[in-house]
Amino acid sequence: MGKLLVFGHQNPDTDAIASAISFAYLQNQLGVEAEAVALGTPNEETQYALNYFKKDAPRVVETVANETDQVALMDHCEAQQSVSDIQDVEVKFVVDHHRIANFQTANPLYYRAEPVGCTNTIIYKLYKENDVEIPASIAGLMVSAIISDTLLFKSPTCTKQDIVVATELSTIAGIDLNTYGLDMLKAGTNLSNKSEEVLIDLDAKSFTMGGKNLRIAQVNTVDVPELLERRAALVAAMSASNAANNYDIFVLVITDILTSESTILPVGTDLDTVAEAFNASYQDGLLVLPGVVSRKKQVVPPLTNAFEG
Repeated sequence: MGKLLVFGHQNPDTDAIASAISFAYLQNQLGVEAEAVALGTPNEETQYALNYFKKDAPRVVETVANETDQVALMDHCEAQQSVSDIQDVEVKFVVDHHRIANFQTANPLYYRAEPVGCTNTIIYKLYKENDVEIPASIAGLMVSAIISDTLLFKSPTCTKQDIVVATELSTIAGIDLNTYGLDMLKAGTNLSNKSEEVLIDLDAKSFTMGGKNLRIAQVNTVDVPELLERRAALVAAMSASNAANNYDIFVLVITDILTSESTILPVGTDLDTVAEAFNASYQDGLLVLPGVVSRKKQVVPPLTNAFEG
């Protein structure tokens, strides 16, 4: 039995990285030997938070069974979003705020899932329940995750709990929520130096819906037209990814964080079903969806209903 390895999903976002760090620290304080690791390198938004609060990024792992037999899953539970050898280890903990699907274990485990905007909102409760003090740097990463997942409280996934917890964490971290939050979100929208292949994999998750394999990627920006100037190259990269990974459909969600509007660019089969999912019509091959900012709450559920209905 090795140490408990704690990690978020593939293509980690700020919540995936921060929840691994915050949960591993909590376990250490409770006497459990635990280490935060990651299934990918931090994106620019996450790196901004890590730098600001002077925390190192977790080491990246591709497999875990070679060094432990017990793991904790943060911000996900679905096998296709997790480490490649997840079936070879025992899942001891899950802390998540997404749907429960494609997940089963041989043994009982600690599973904490709540319909809130961010995994770190739940982890904050775990600190309180166990009477463990949250260091300023950890609080900073936790509030960064809440800001990221809720788009500074603009996302429909945001709950009153997220706002209350973020406010308390910001006090511990010594930051102004709005000033820091906008700076961090803008740091994650610098896309000009990234290739199309990198862009479509920055924040992407795989789903199975009605027998179809979907890849849904989300990119946040403050300039949608500028990003769409690269449309041909983006479509080529998405088509190549479909072919290489047996995806039926690749859905790219381009979200304007200033206007809270998303433009959807799908590539693959059954594109009419994608449009029907959102009760929308294509405009030059694009779906423009005002008010849509959340993949979890506003993109995945309607697609699931459309493909499985």
